[in-house]
Amino acid sequence: MKKCSFLLLLLFIIPLAQAQKKSSPDWKSVAEKYGVASFKDFYDLLSLANDAHFPADIEKNVQWCEAAFAKRGFTTQRLITPTVPLLLAERKSAKATKTVLIYLQIDGQPVDPKKWNQQSPWKPTLKEKSADGAWNEISYERLYESYNPDWRIFARATSDAKGPASAFLASLDALRELKQEPTFNMKVIMDFEEELGSPNLPTAVTKYKKELSADMLIIFDGPRHVSNEPTLSFGARGICEITLTVFGPRNPVHSGNYGNYTPNPAMRLSQLLATMKDEDGRVLLPGFYDGVVLTEEEKKILQQVPDNELEIRKFLGVAAPDKIGANFQESLQYPTLNIRGLDALYIGDEVRTLIPATATAEIDIRLVPSSDPARLIDLVKKHVEGKGYYVINRPPTEEERMKYPRIASFQSSISYLAFQTPFDSECGKWLSRAMVKTFGKEPIQIRTAGGSIPISPFVTTLGIPAVGVPTVNADNSQHAENENIRVGNYIDGVKTFLAILTEKL
Repeated sequence: MKKCSFLLLLLFIIPLAQAQKKSSPDWKSVAEKYGVASFKDFYDLLSLANDAHFPADIEKNVQWCEAAFAKRGFTTQRLITPTVPLLLAERKSAKATKTVLIYLQIDGQPVDPKKWNQQSPWKPTLKEKSADGAWNEISYERLYESYNPDWRIFARATSDAKGPASAFLASLDALRELKQEPTFNMKVIMDFEEELGSPNLPTAVTKYKKELSADMLIIFDGPRHVSNEPTLSFGARGICEITLTVFGPRNPVHSGNYGNYTPNPAMRLSQLLATMKDEDGRVLLPGFYDGVVLTEEEKKILQQVPDNELEIRKFLGVAAPDKIGANFQESLQYPTLNIRGLDALYIGDEVRTLIPATATAEIDIRLVPSSDPARLIDLVKKHVEGKGYYVINRPPTEEERMKYPRIASFQSSISYLAFQTPFDSECGKWLSRAMVKTFGKEPIQIRTAGGSIPISPFVTTLGIPAVGVPTVNADNSQHAENENIRVGNYIDGVKTFLAILTEKL
């Protein structure tokens, strides 16, 4: 009789369990559902101008983020700085023993609307690629019901980095439908001055150290590997900047009347800059690469990244790369000396036959973990002095003009240092498990990303490891005109973030 009752019980339980299994939603489908639903909010967020040179515009972004995170059960706090605030959002989970700090960037680069192939950089525009390679506008509303993963949304900050921020919010909505909670407390720090070099972030991290305390930091920013395969990034370069101005005549003068007599500062600046690198792109300043040593084991790790050098060169449109390191990944392990802007007088339709009064080069130095930014800046300064220039940090006086034949203004700043986290750190292993859960394979692991993000203040001040979770397409034109995000990458971002939120830590 007991055996019969047991069999009857099994006959009842098994169908019930099967029915429950069928009715429980697939988490990837839920992520996709909320990814599609989030395109309306994404449109609203992208419509807010976010150039940090205009604090009034940034305030609108801060308010939008406050409302968005409050809607999802977070408490928010503005971390006050001398300019615009950082925003900290926090949500605790029952039985959590650890806290994860999540970094989001909300501001974007300046724009030149005339160079965008659409009505406005602040009007998100959906486009489809035609057979001849042209991007043609289609109705944005088509995203509200379904999507083609190869469609792209064009607007400033789509990829860098409002796309990841919006995808993270969508993953939180999906998490709610699944009735799950992370096994960790969440703190989200939002940076509204990243494109200015986050000048106030290091001081703020020290001032608000208690509020920001966590066990690890994950960064929802940056592009995937150029293959568009799932990627984790375990380091990033730091950055410092130099503004170098060479002086000529007090005012621009006629190139015919005074040519061959008046020193041309644009020519002199060109000659000066040319002495800083050889023809293979290597910096010639003695000691610039000191401290960078790649062991054979480290080189083997770098070789595991599946770079196709030919495809990278095709993507860049160059026949041959500079010769720093044996390959692309090795090149990222060295500091850079980059001319990011030049200015003298006029070009194009505005060109005039003048000798300019000044010529300016904007220079950035990308830092690696062994870099001392103050030392590298000093190397550049001493090099300029060694070429016969009287170096000051302001325009010259009349007395100085009459005394020194070569005068240069040299101004510099240090934004933040590089960071690097071991592949086998607890944070790295946890995120790798989440990526495998999402994509069914191990992610590409990048030792050092090429770009710079203001993470080192968190790593050094809070004493925590940091790992980047890049999700956007590499060919997104970030910082340039016609910035975009591939729709498939956006949806993958929602899935990735949901997998992280549901992966046990």
